[in-house]
Amino acid sequence: MLRELWHLTPTGITGLPRGLMSRAWDVEAGEERYVMRLVPPAARQSVAAGLAAADHLRSRGIAAGEPVRTLTGGLTLELPEGSLTVFRRTPGRPLVGADPVDQQWWGDRLGAVHRALQHFDHPGLRPWNLLDPDAAHLGVESWLRAAVAEAVTATTRLTVTDRLTYGVLHGDPAPEGFVVDPETGRAGLLDCPSGGTGPLVYDVAAAVVYAGGPDASAELIDGYLAAGPVDQDELDAVLPVLVRFRWAVQADWSARSLTGDRAPGCAGEVLRRAREALESDAA
Repeated sequence: MLRELWHLTPTGITGLPRGLMSRAWDVEAGEERYVMRLVPPAARQSVAAGLAAADHLRSRGIAAGEPVRTLTGGLTLELPEGSLTVFRRTPGRPLVGADPVDQQWWGDRLGAVHRALQHFDHPGLRPWNLLDPDAAHLGVESWLRAAVAEAVTATTRLTVTDRLTYGVLHGDPAPEGFVVDPETGRAGLLDCPSGGTGPLVYDVAAAVVYAGGPDASAELIDGYLAAGPVDQDELDAVLPVLVRFRWAVQADWSARSLTGDRAPGCAGEVLRRAREALESDAA
């Protein structure tokens, strides 16, 4: 497909760590580097919003991967498996979630993205949706449905009773989706997948989960507070509930994957870790 539709001759293709919202590959073609991302069919409507959001970020000086058009002029290729996009790779190395210095970059860029997208709008942006505790796939393990229901109830109560800062979500801010260029000291994003609109602390909670939990995320949180639009009082009050909800999202994704036709190999391990976190929180 890269040869026929993008006129690229890859000399190397390496899978990137799998996120909840997409699959991605690092592509070398001669001296050029690209990222190829596949978004599943259910998230197709968010692809155009993500491309527009990345363009918006670049116009405000935030590095984000620029899509490469196909030979027919399209920004994406529609496949039965979802929407495929090729981006020019933002220069730099991926951030390491456990590294304190990288956490500062990570939090800073996530905060800058939230601030830059405060007045961004696009018809493809989806409103933030909570999980369905009655979904059939949650029956895959006996503990799962009650744990998800508890996390959804706490999050619903939070969104009804607390005044939260809403905006455009990244949706899946794993450290590997952010880069820093050692030569210039400039940090940016590989691209800008759109998680729709919702409480901005949800993105921080997702990043905290990737970093190993609140106790391992001090520099990430510090970087975010210095750059983002959410103040410390809101973050302190909301983060524990949304970290728990993020673990429920991970568990829901795993259960859905395990009941599908082709479950990714990591689904069982993600579900195990989600159970450990949710039961620990409950205790």
